[in-house]
Amino acid sequence: MNFQQLRYIREAVRCGFNLTEVADALHTSQPGVSRQVRELEDELGVEIFVRAGKRLTGLTPPGAALLPYVERLLHEAENIKRASHELQGREDGRLSIAATHSQARYALPHVVKDFRQRYPRVALHLHQGSPKQVAAMLLSGEADIGVATEALAGFEQIVTLPCYHWTHSIVVPPDHPLLDLRQPVTLQDLARYPLITYELGYTGRAHIDEAFTAAGLSCEVVLTAMDADVIKTYVELEMGVGIVASIALDPERDRQLRMLDAGHLFQVNVTRLGIRKGQWLAKYAYAFIEMFVPTLTQQVVAQALDS
Repeated sequence: MNFQQLRYIREAVRCGFNLTEVADALHTSQPGVSRQVRELEDELGVEIFVRAGKRLTGLTPPGAALLPYVERLLHEAENIKRASHELQGREDGRLSIAATHSQARYALPHVVKDFRQRYPRVALHLHQGSPKQVAAMLLSGEADIGVATEALAGFEQIVTLPCYHWTHSIVVPPDHPLLDLRQPVTLQDLARYPLITYELGYTGRAHIDEAFTAAGLSCEVVLTAMDADVIKTYVELEMGVGIVASIALDPERDRQLRMLDAGHLFQVNVTRLGIRKGQWLAKYAYAFIEMFVPTLTQQVVAQALDS
């Protein structure tokens, strides 16, 4: 058994059991991958993959049971490499951040800029995805740090730390009737208009639905998107009233829109930072976290990972 064989197993799962993609990803040949996988199966005495002819189609029950151990071994091997790298006193390396679009677009840009200036020799990789995809990237080791509002806290293998609280805002065209109200907008007011907001599972959408349900109101969501900029574009076209994260609003850029506070209508949201349990973090990773959230010092994060 060797680490290269274990990498083939992990990559096969990541690539949907397509050995051509596995070979391309690991810069080797497809016959070489097949041979190494067979040799590992022979050594272990179990078949790891289900096959249809020469094609892999899935994991066998023993393969599914072994996969977490494979991922853990590879993860710890990577930790050893990173730790030894830092012990040499070097400040170069790689840091992978997974975030939802809203976090990558609105919350992280200044942090990324400052980090690059401070650590110019660290290759920074920024991945975007849904909250569940962010969690999956953390669990697979593809990402070192994850930032999302929803889903991260639901995984036992991920340590999550609160970053900041935020609320939603309502966006409408300049001549919209909601702007004429003499009192704060109510859910009943919103329910009279078609709504444009986030897809399910994104950026506090659950709290929006929960508020209408709790009030016994139905609402007509005519369009959903992952991206606040997309939502605002269709609001400008007067297709409906937008509900977006307050951090996604910029009065200078959004001159064709008007904003109304919705903090009193929907539950406050919490953006969380996630790290896989057992993850070894370089000093520059701790620095990135503290630049993003000053209260999350290296001591605070290390204690959370050790608990």
